[in-house]
Order: sequence, then structure tokens, then C-alpha cells
Amino acid sequence: MGIVNINKLDISYESTKVVKQLDLYINDGEFLVLLGPSGCGKSTLLNAIGGLIDSSGGSISFDGKDVTWTDPKDRGIGMVFQSYALYPTMSVEKNMSFGLRIAGVDKDIIAKKVQWAAKLLQLEALLDRKPSALSGGQRQRVAIGRALVRDADIYLFDEPLSNLDAKLRAELRLEIKKLHRTLKSTMIYVTHDQIEALTLADRIAVMKDGIIQQLDTPHNVYNKPANLFVATFLGSPAMNCVEGQLKIKGQSTYFQSHQLSLNVTDYPFKSPAIDGMPVTLGMRPEHLFTSLTKDDDENSLTGVIELVEPMGSDTLVWSRFDSEHTLSHRTTTEFEIHAGENITVKVDAARCSIFDSNTTQRL
Repeated sequence: MGIVNINKLDISYESTKVVKQLDLYINDGEFLVLLGPSGCGKSTLLNAIGGLIDSSGGSISFDGKDVTWTDPKDRGIGMVFQSYALYPTMSVEKNMSFGLRIAGVDKDIIAKKVQWAAKLLQLEALLDRKPSALSGGQRQRVAIGRALVRDADIYLFDEPLSNLDAKLRAELRLEIKKLHRTLKSTMIYVTHDQIEALTLADRIAVMKDGIIQQLDTPHNVYNKPANLFVATFLGSPAMNCVEGQLKIKGQSTYFQSHQLSLNVTDYPFKSPAIDGMPVTLGMRPEHLFTSLTKDDDENSLTGVIELVEPMGSDTLVWSRFDSEHTLSHRTTTEFEIHAGENITVKVDAARCSIFDSNTTQRL
């Protein structure tokens, strides 16, 4: 079992509160990612779960057992850090088995666990090597193997891939995802990399200033952000955000901002739209579809291309649609376009996000 229940957790450094009255329930076998910018409290929260720092209030329990003040070695967890922290004079086998040897585990059991972890992580041929003879990805796999031999129900990962290049990060993301499916253990993973979060997580907890802003599936966090912070933090490039207001005309609802007017009647409002309400319209680049010709569609906009960024599989375009609005949008590589040309896009209002400008919460 690997259920983690955090209740009203407070963590302070002197007079500064880093984590504030935080509630979080993590299901057995779940892969939960703590995502947020530097200083948001995600690593602090992970360290508190691991017992490496003390809380100033609230409780942490594993499978119903209060472990708030339990020593890290007695929590039955495996931890993988950003730094590999391998002993340079020890072989891979010795590094992986060090904790078990210190704990006095039988040699035969240690050998079996190391062989099992080495096979799982494709390290069998490297067991006699020293860390200096390994690549960065291999060293990180050794660090993961050192955590796995503890045979824990809960594994904690603190930005384990941030020191690797892009290719290695992609490879190890795949390995960690496979590992989770094989072990079916609870994994809590800290990162500021949204790609890691979206590809690995069962659920993502987006944090800001020690508070969870949204806890949901990757699909919902990306497509239905709870507030403006979540909306703009996820996505590369960031979501287009335009300030304006709602206008009710008969049975239709419009978003208006200067010369920009869009029909948002199909938007799934949680509560009735209010005429004149100040709102922020969020449009991801993929919600603006390139069209060869302008038609009578109310949500068809014509502008002038300012910048073209070929991305390989598609093209990112920045276009100015009036004196106030420059928006980013994606187009397929079949369109050959250049800066200075006119372009028409259609906005998919149903897939956009609308936020209350006063509260920044999703409507």
C-alpha cells in the first residue's frame, strides 16, 4: 500500500511560510507530479513527505499511520534526488547496495535485489564500473536503482532529470513511466518541466506560493486550467490572454476587446454569463486554425504575419490582428507563409478558456 494523506500542512522558514494549510490525498499506486516555478514550495513539500524537514503544523500519514515526526529511514520510502550523489570510489553494485549493507540485510537478499533492479534498469553489464565510467543517464539510473532496492511502497523523485540533456531526459522519462507501470508503486515527482509533468503524471498538482492551484489530470490541467496562473504556466508558447468583457446580444454571448469580437456562445460557462463582466479570454495557439480564405464566420480573423518560427512538425506564427492584439497560432507545414503576408485564422471558442478578470478564476 502507498496511500499518502497530507492534512493542513504548514512549513515555515523563520517568519516565511513556504507551504500553507496544504491538503493533498495521493492514491495507492498513483503517479503524482508536483509542478510549479522555482520557489513555489514543491521540493519543500516533497522533503517534508520524506521526513527531511519538519513541518510547523498539520500532519502526514502513510496508509493511515501518522508519520509526521517519523525518521526518514523508518518511513519505508525510496528517494531519488537531482544530484546523483553516488560514491565515486564504489562500483555500481556497491552504490546500489550500500543502504542495504548498512542496514545489515542478508548478502543473498542484497544480491537478488541488486540483480532485479539492474535488470529492470538495464544496468546488468555496468555493475562493476565506477561512476566516473558512466554517462549522465547511466548515473541517474544507478541513483534510481539505489532507491528501488529498498522495495518501498512510495518513491519520491526531486527533479531527477534536470541535469541531463534533452535526449537523455526523453529517454529516462520513458524509463520512469515504464518503471511505474511495472512496480505499481506510489510515485511523487517534483519538476518545473511541464513536458515531464504532462507525460508522466496520473494527476498534476500545480503549485504557487505554497498553495496548490489545481489538482487534476494532465488533460484537464492543460485544457481546462482553473485560473490564469495555471493557464499561463502550462503551454509553450504560453496561452494568448486578451483582456475584454462579455456582451449579451439576444441569445448569443460575445467577447469584446477593442476591435476584436468573438462569439463565445458555445463556451461551457459554469454559471450564466453577465453582460459587461470584465473577463480574460485565453486561447492556446492550437485553438486558432489557419484558413486560406476569410469567410463570414464570426470567429474568423484576418491579420498580418509578424514572425514565423518553423518547429519541424508544425509552424508557430505570430500575427497582429489589430492595433492592440498580436496572437500566436500554429499551422501545418503544408502552408508556406512569410512575415508581412495577410493570414486568416478561425478561433475555436468552445476550446478556449474564459477567466474572471477580478478573481482570475475560470468561468
